Amino acid sequence: MSEYAGELVVARREFAADGVLALTLRHPLGEPLPVWEPGAHLDVVLGPGLERQYSLCGEPADRSAWRIAVLREVAGRGGSAHVHEQVREGDKVRVRGPRNTFRLEPAPRYRFVAGGIGITPILPMLAAAEAAGAPWTLLYGGRTRRSMAFTGELARYGDRVTLAPQDETGLLDLPSVLDDVPEGTLVYCCGPGPLLDAVEARCPSGMLRVERFRPKERQESGADGAFEVELARSGRTLTVAPDVSVLDAVRAAGVEVLYSCTEGTCGTCETDVLAGEPDHRDSVLTEEERAAGETMLICVSRCRGGRLVLDL
Repeated sequence: MSEYAGELVVARREFAADGVLALTLRHPLGEPLPVWEPGAHLDVVLGPGLERQYSLCGEPADRSAWRIAVLREVAGRGGSAHVHEQVREGDKVRVRGPRNTFRLEPAPRYRFVAGGIGITPILPMLAAAEAAGAPWTLLYGGRTRRSMAFTGELARYGDRVTLAPQDETGLLDLPSVLDDVPEGTLVYCCGPGPLLDAVEARCPSGMLRVERFRPKERQESGADGAFEVELARSGRTLTVAPDVSVLDAVRAAGVEVLYSCTEGTCGTCETDVLAGEPDHRDSVLTEEERAAGETMLICVSRCRGGRLVLDL
């Protein structure tokens, strides 16, 4: 999947639900945009120190435009407020991507669970599962029916989609989706942290794929002591102090590396590990990927021993 880095024009601005603004982005010269796969997201640079990740929720085959949707978060950090209040049709926004840490893997059947704005990466997955002929169902919850985005587009799927506004039905009925899941099924879930935690508690990790918008509460891990990092391609060896991230140490040494969220949620800084044991503290890698120890997110993860060798 190739990436694009530059400005795109806001070709359309419309509300997909109460508090959810959908933006259609096009190349300023009308050129085709890179292809992408369901689960991909864009880094959107809104200003100095104001960079956010938004899932692509349009049609992957349509290279003329990309669509994202932004939930207005009243208690947010300013990104969503900026998009809702400042970004207008005809404006240009700087983006990087697409990048995908939430890929739809081939499976004989799927069960999807979405909460609120978590429907955005799931939406193109449904079309892909449909095209592959794989049976699937979606349980989609939100605060109210009016706050749930893209319900009109979901209507074409009939009773395979269960809409569950909390003010009408209460909390999502997870047992109806996650109990007695047939072997081989993959479960995809995106939404607020408490929903993902509840799904993880009921679903074997081998069949579950999640994407988090906020870092997962940190589990017990190794100590925050100093350690060495050897940069194999740069020929440098750095000491990472207890209060410094690997990412910050690498950047301070003048080594360029892609990064974005600095919270371990976007996957931009994922780096190959050539030697050593990472202390994984991210919210992206699967348990299998963590056990393999072949990559790490250097913005939050550290070292379980005294030394790491990275492909940088």
